[in-house]
Amino acid sequence: MSKWIEKKTPPVLPIYFAALVWLVGGIVLPLYRLWALALTALLSAAAYVVGGRLCPKRVQRIEQPFMTGSEDADAMLTSVQGHLASLHRLNEQIPDDGLSEAIRRMETAGKSILDEVEQHPEKARDIRRFANYYLPAAVKILTTYAKMEQQGVKGENADALRAEVEKNAAAIAAAFENQLDALYSAEAMDISTDIEVLDSILKSQNLAK
Repeated sequence: MSKWIEKKTPPVLPIYFAALVWLVGGIVLPLYRLWALALTALLSAAAYVVGGRLCPKRVQRIEQPFMTGSEDADAMLTSVQGHLASLHRLNEQIPDDGLSEAIRRMETAGKSILDEVEQHPEKARDIRRFANYYLPAAVKILTTYAKMEQQGVKGENADALRAEVEKNAAAIAAAFENQLDALYSAEAMDISTDIEVLDSILKSQNLAK
């Protein structure tokens, strides 16, 4: 099982800028003189700094395996990470500001849950229902919402789903945050009441399995 991490790689263009300054300086200035050498070094450093600001670091996504020592925990973390990636993509597709903010909160809480369980795999059992049902259910509902928005679907059922999702998104995000709080405090986990709205939305829109 694996996870994705982001690695920032410095750009090479600033090095070329700095080297170019030395090349030009060697042509037009007497580098055997101290003042010319110092001036070229100063201009080269300035070129490197400017180049670094003009050329941002390249971000690479590198796949790394989860290695908690528990195959079950690794599998659960991989699943959670996949659903969080789906949440991130959905957030980019949904224009509603309020809903987008709620999805951002879900994603933030979910990443913190992921990190906590990776560091303490014995807590995996405490998020089993969250990982296997609540998080996938939220992704399923939001995927349906995003598709309807993209396709311009109209009708009573579509309008009802939009209204329910937009109305309850903040409550779902709060439930994710409550899951995280309980995980940190090592309390017994039960967010069924907090997040029962997911059940009602799934059933009302025939999205439940």
